[in-house]
Amino acid sequence: MNEALWYLSRATGVASMALLTVTFILGMVTAGRRSPSADRATVVMALHRWLSLGMVAFLTAHVATAIAETYVSIDLVSALVPFTSGYATFWVGLGTLAVDLLVAIVVTSWLRHRLPERAWRTVHWASYLLWPIALIHGFMLGTADQPLLRAATVACGAAGMAALAWRTRANHPDRAGRQAALAGEWS
Repeated sequence: MNEALWYLSRATGVASMALLTVTFILGMVTAGRRSPSADRATVVMALHRWLSLGMVAFLTAHVATAIAETYVSIDLVSALVPFTSGYATFWVGLGTLAVDLLVAIVVTSWLRHRLPERAWRTVHWASYLLWPIALIHGFMLGTADQPLLRAATVACGAAGMAALAWRTRANHPDRAGRQAALAGEWS
């Protein structure tokens, strides 16, 4: 039973990372200056939301199985409070920190219609911290002796970094107009 929980914990961790990466990329696509228009934006946003929900489900299973399996000692407190685990304190703590950031992002997303846009957006920017923290956690803990799992984590890293590069290089659609306005004289 314990061995099955160990494998389930690793599998749900990798699935969570893959879904987090896709969700992270889709979030950048919808928020970027090159965001899709009309019907395509609706489809991308729907994918972002549904895959986020799936990621939360897999992450919940990952945390639950990490607590339940007894090969290493990770208790409920360590799953909620960063850097309190007796096992691999720093690396488990990064995972806990990522979960805490995700909880803040999910809760504010559920309450988005009740929050000022600026407050929601500020919290959602935490995704740019959440993703690399989760990636490092997964790379350091979950894939140590499993080449296929390590390759999946590296692929998630490469995809996320490519999306970040694309996002930072994106130009505003009205770039020429903005530059003309900036070049004008102001009295």
